[in-house]
Amino acid sequence: MTQVQRAATAPTINLLPGFADPVAQAQAVFRVALQALSEPGQPRVLAAECGVPAGLSPALAALLLTLADVDTPVWLPAGLDDAVAAFLRFHCGCPLVATPAEAVFVVAPAGHAAPALADCNAGDPAYPDRSTTLLIEVEDWQAGTAVRLTGPGIADARALAPAGLPADFWRQWAVNHRRFPQGVDVLLTHGREICGLPRTTRVEA
Repeated sequence: MTQVQRAATAPTINLLPGFADPVAQAQAVFRVALQALSEPGQPRVLAAECGVPAGLSPALAALLLTLADVDTPVWLPAGLDDAVAAFLRFHCGCPLVATPAEAVFVVAPAGHAAPALADCNAGDPAYPDRSTTLLIEVEDWQAGTAVRLTGPGIADARALAPAGLPADFWRQWAVNHRRFPQGVDVLLTHGREICGLPRTTRVEA
């Protein structure tokens, strides 16, 4: 089969648009993401509009358009729609890597298991900021196991009960928290909302 014939028979992916105003919308999303991490456990709405490829939520798509670039390797789970990889390559130019430990951003959309926190890059003592951030889509904010969050950015305590996390996620989180200043940060997403879980946050069942 010639190259022309292969191109003609290759599946066509309908590439969706990114942000209509990339600079202003990315800045707006970044500000909300920072607010979410500075006030852990408090869901916030991402208002920026963009194309949403099959397999991603609006919040996941907006976060990746904002955070991913040529210098930030991204890990995607096996079985995710090919449109997601095409969307990221075109709009972000980010390399896609084979393991979570290689990634700056690890993406776990709905229906795909999040990798273990220990399998991600926790940074090193000299550069703890060079760690993985997980973007995990959950089913709901209050339908799962209830936990009590305390720590920086929380005046007293905050309750959260996200549904759809791995069964042992909070046990993993306790280990991750003890690794501070190393460790990974998590941004939970649901629809158009995000909720921050920085490694500094303590969790009690």
